[in-house]
Amino acid sequence: MIAISGLNGKTIAVFGLGKSGMATLEALRASGATVLTGDDHAKVDIAITDLTKADWSKIDSLILSPGIPHTYPAPHPVAALAKKHGVEIVGDVEYLFRNVSGPAFIGVTGTNGKSTTTALIAHILTTAKRKNEVGGNLGIPVLSFNPLGKDGTYVIEMSSFQCELTPSAAFDVVVWLNITPDHIDRHGDLAGYVAAKKKLLRKTDKKQVLVIGVDDAHSAAVADEMEQAGEWRIIRISSQQMLENGISAINGVLYHNGKALFSIAKAATLPGVHNGQNAAAALAATNALGIDIGTIDKAMHSYAGLPHRQQLIRTIDGVRFINDSKATNADATSKALACYEKIYWIVGGKAKDGGLDGLEEYMPRIKHAFLIGEAADEFANWLNGKAPFSISKTMDVAVRNAAAIAAKDTGAVMLLSPACASYDQFKNYEQRGDVFAMLVNVI
Repeated sequence: MIAISGLNGKTIAVFGLGKSGMATLEALRASGATVLTGDDHAKVDIAITDLTKADWSKIDSLILSPGIPHTYPAPHPVAALAKKHGVEIVGDVEYLFRNVSGPAFIGVTGTNGKSTTTALIAHILTTAKRKNEVGGNLGIPVLSFNPLGKDGTYVIEMSSFQCELTPSAAFDVVVWLNITPDHIDRHGDLAGYVAAKKKLLRKTDKKQVLVIGVDDAHSAAVADEMEQAGEWRIIRISSQQMLENGISAINGVLYHNGKALFSIAKAATLPGVHNGQNAAAALAATNALGIDIGTIDKAMHSYAGLPHRQQLIRTIDGVRFINDSKATNADATSKALACYEKIYWIVGGKAKDGGLDGLEEYMPRIKHAFLIGEAADEFANWLNGKAPFSISKTMDVAVRNAAAIAAKDTGAVMLLSPACASYDQFKNYEQRGDVFAMLVNVI
């Protein structure tokens, strides 16, 4: 746990009691603060304060869960009260920066690939025998980190919401992967979303490195802007073009300034072009901290991957069974469909806007689709004439039927990549993936 200084006699409000909120509460209490807790829907065994009725003249800081709006489209009533009374609104990552100096900090942001890149960076550090703690938007809340000395590194996945709530951000390395429209309901428009991410790029007295993908126009513009400012060392990365100055991932090979370094084509947990970008980012970030290329190569080939993100569950008689339950929309599913040629596809759940639109080019790869959940009938209409399909409705039926057919097709892939939310049949995508894995493991 991170020790927080200077809180004796201070009153801190914590609103939002999920995983990070509860970790924040524990750290604050251990540091001597008086803590007022609030949540609209919390099911926790602690006293909850109605912060809309609190005396805000006695509150020194509001630590807000990043999922709660404080600006657009309208501030939550608790955030509005804090603003009215001049009380700062920050997140838990802000308190980490205020209370820790010495270790290196790597922040990972972008629309897609953050979790894989964050975990891969941490794995490279571990392989290099560098002490590290990894978390933030992924995994462990930052105030639950173990203290590290100057030889340690904190690797933090940063959502756009967390970027907004961390005004003291002072990362040694920022990894900016990509930008596609996301969370527009919270940022107003794409410009607002980009502006939130850019809050990580504040200049400090550190020698700072920005590793930035340049395969989308918005990120490329930020790279040019930051290079012109001349305050950060800029390392461009690409999985679509060979860069004369930067790190490229082309056809499974990583290049530095056009010179081949090593191949990740046989790294089973890093398939596809999108993971090429993730690998290029992890290479650039860790090499910037002094880790040698040989160690990075070794680490990428021993990386176990993240659960529910193209996670290999089993291989039976040459057929791979892959859990990609984290793919909750068509764009995420496209990354998996692009990786395999003969696919027995389990798809469906609670459909997102747009359904399966955008996946047309991948339909020749689909040997058969097995439709589950609320979206089954809608997706059947979409697939009609594009790919063979049947309606399974439930996961157990889909796995049983898909396994029976795929078993006759050596080299095929049975892929759970739902392109849907899970809430119609499961409490979250993790439970959906766990059920899939359980069913596959008893085949």
